[in-house]
Amino acid sequence: MSRIHFIAIGGSAMHNLALALQKKGFKVTGSDDEILEPSRTRLQNAGLLPEKEGWFPERITTDIDALILGMHARADNPELIEAQKKGLRIFSYPEYLYEFSKDKKRVVIGGSHGKTTITSMILHVLKLKGLDFDYMVGAQLEGFDTMVKLSDAPVIVLEGDEYLASPVDRRPKFHLYHPHVALISGIAWDHINVFPDYEMYVEQFKNICK
Repeated sequence: MSRIHFIAIGGSAMHNLALALQKKGFKVTGSDDEILEPSRTRLQNAGLLPEKEGWFPERITTDIDALILGMHARADNPELIEAQKKGLRIFSYPEYLYEFSKDKKRVVIGGSHGKTTITSMILHVLKLKGLDFDYMVGAQLEGFDTMVKLSDAPVIVLEGDEYLASPVDRRPKFHLYHPHVALISGIAWDHINVFPDYEMYVEQFKNICK
């Protein structure tokens, strides 16, 4: 059984991925310095809520198969530093989704606005048709237990975020998915703290399929 450790497990996306991997049969652990609702209750119900909040480098042991780093963590996070010292495999959230789905057909929905709505429409249609699919969407949808599903399905639908992948990886998340099919809903300059001018922002979308 593979063991996966989450740094910043309490995040909206992160805790959903943790729940999906546990359901898939992985041994999941995690840490965070603050876990709010609804993440707290959902992790607690699944037996994944850390006993104490905070960062504990002693939890980072060589039997960890993969470490997933959330955006809430900082580059000087004690657990991350310990994992780097031990040479463990460290993934950002989008990197791990790609690693899991690299043999699937990947459909990515991007855009400054509307990507969650479009992704949810596609998921509801696929479900209505009784098709087998995996997904990651940025909101909790009616009729779906989690925001992430990972299985042996041949296709995965991913909501593509243009923000940074992790504190130590400044590439846009959707660049890491390498989609076979990509849809961009529209572009309106956003995240000016990362993309200081409109041209730089637009360039990220031009490279979504590279």
